[in-house]
Amino acid sequence: MPRRINFINPFGTTAYDELINETLSHYAMSDTALEVTHLEGCPADMDYFYPKHMVEAALFESIKKSEEQGYDAVIVGCCYDPGVMVARELVDIPVVGPFEASLSMLSYYGRNAVIVADHVKAGSQMKDNVKLYGASDRILGLDVIDWYVKDMVLDTSAVARDVVEQTAKSIARTGAEAVILNCTIIAASYQKYLIQGGDQAPFPILNPNLMALSVAESLANLYQKGNYQVSRLGYFAQPKDSHFKAVTEKTRQAWRDATSGLVKSHAAD
Repeated sequence: MPRRINFINPFGTTAYDELINETLSHYAMSDTALEVTHLEGCPADMDYFYPKHMVEAALFESIKKSEEQGYDAVIVGCCYDPGVMVARELVDIPVVGPFEASLSMLSYYGRNAVIVADHVKAGSQMKDNVKLYGASDRILGLDVIDWYVKDMVLDTSAVARDVVEQTAKSIARTGAEAVILNCTIIAASYQKYLIQGGDQAPFPILNPNLMALSVAESLANLYQKGNYQVSRLGYFAQPKDSHFKAVTEKTRQAWRDATSGLVKSHAAD
């Protein structure tokens, strides 16, 4: 039985779908049905944190629909891992964040790593996420290449060149054993460079898209076989009484009621 995985580009635009599909679908297992989708009714980017909250609200609806449509796992395709923790409260299928997946897979590549992110503001969020995921002792530093995702898709070759240059500097500066590319579009740009014959770095560079896909496939396989379960005892507990169930249902309905207006508002993004 094929495992269905939805890689959601958490942006209100189609701009990144082709690049992710081009650089990721080749690495899916032969019995994985990988689909790359995007959001509607939300901002086209979230490099600044205010629009990120609306993106997360759109993500929750998309993830709920993914479960209802029979997907076996969802990847939230941004290294902020936006909405991942909340989404695990909402659905029973695995919800995978690329940065969390990269940290989980790191020990198979090296004992520690340096992060290379897109820009300083994003890097600040990543430092917080390192602490959230309890990985402070394994991340030896963070550097940036000073790009924004809206510009990366216009010149992926230049992004890849900056990745090659910066990762070498980061390894030399920190003494880390590996690099985690902490942006899905940076990673896709670098992966495209490799696919086109670019030279492999002499140290491991973890692509968060590939790490997320690998984790999602493993968990989706367990989910299909009845051996994946989100704990409902604490952090990911779901409402049991009628009052809180009604609040959850009304929250989702409110978003659905607002969707047509939101799509119109963000149509030009």
